[in-house]
Amino acid sequence: MGDVLSQSEIDELLKSMSDGSYDHVNGGDKESGKKNAMPYDFARPQKINKEQLRTLEIMYDSYCRSLTSFLSGYLRTPVGVEVISAEQVTYNEFSNALTNPCILSIVELAPLKGSIILELSANIGYAIIDRILGGPGTGIKRMRDFSEIEQILLERVVHHTLGPLPEAWANVEALKPRMERIETNSQFAQIVAPMDTTALITMAIRIGAVEGLMNFCIPIAVIEPILERLYTRYWYASAADDEETDYAEDLENKIETANIDVAAVIGRTRIMVSDFVNLAVGDVIPLDSYIDADLEVFVGPLHKFLAKPGISRGRNAIQITQTIIREE
Repeated sequence: MGDVLSQSEIDELLKSMSDGSYDHVNGGDKESGKKNAMPYDFARPQKINKEQLRTLEIMYDSYCRSLTSFLSGYLRTPVGVEVISAEQVTYNEFSNALTNPCILSIVELAPLKGSIILELSANIGYAIIDRILGGPGTGIKRMRDFSEIEQILLERVVHHTLGPLPEAWANVEALKPRMERIETNSQFAQIVAPMDTTALITMAIRIGAVEGLMNFCIPIAVIEPILERLYTRYWYASAADDEETDYAEDLENKIETANIDVAAVIGRTRIMVSDFVNLAVGDVIPLDSYIDADLEVFVGPLHKFLAKPGISRGRNAIQITQTIIREE
């Protein structure tokens, strides 16, 4: 148990705190050279560090490349998608930046619990609809609400844009994204509390001459079980292991399903061409082998086995009697 301070020591301590000679805020003496504590904002706690955000940025950069290839072919026009930033924000900050009408897709990331939001700029949505319906993809000049038919078209497009997502997350978690619904009013897309922390991945998307933004708003509660895997060292290590495993499994599967020719040679002989041309039913051709001799079995061009001829379930068959280690 520590020593009990006397009244004079208490008075001296209070005096040093009042005149600033003791740094009670930073938790150490200024002249002692000790490391001071870092300030912490309890209103906005830092739950996702910079390295984890960087990992998310790398993952979605891979997603952007796949999405660019898909949309370019799907819309039959040049499309560009690239990651701008990955940052931590509160859900309130994200929702306050939205304008109506907007395209908010509520997406479930099984097996993770909870939902995320995929937000697409309205002008990009109009450009996509215009291209699907055969237009040049210029969108519209005056913003308006989306009709029911337009929302159905957008649901199909969003469903396709979720396709490359599992591949981008493959080294962290095997996800099965499923779109729950689309909202065009931000007031109906409240998936978490306003002050809950989220990871916001912002991407710039360009369809022809139309430019806009696409955002993935991921609540921290959704990815909290796998947060420790969001490090570049883990991500790259998993990528290398998966690549090696996938290559070995793919090679094994291809070998197992490969078709190979197997031939059992009953015997050999040589005849004249004139005899061959005049062969008729009932003619006998003598071979260079005996009836009780083993047959040569070839796998492709390789002499691999010796076998005995026979019948199995009413069909001609052979029974392997010896394995040839190397071709003789």
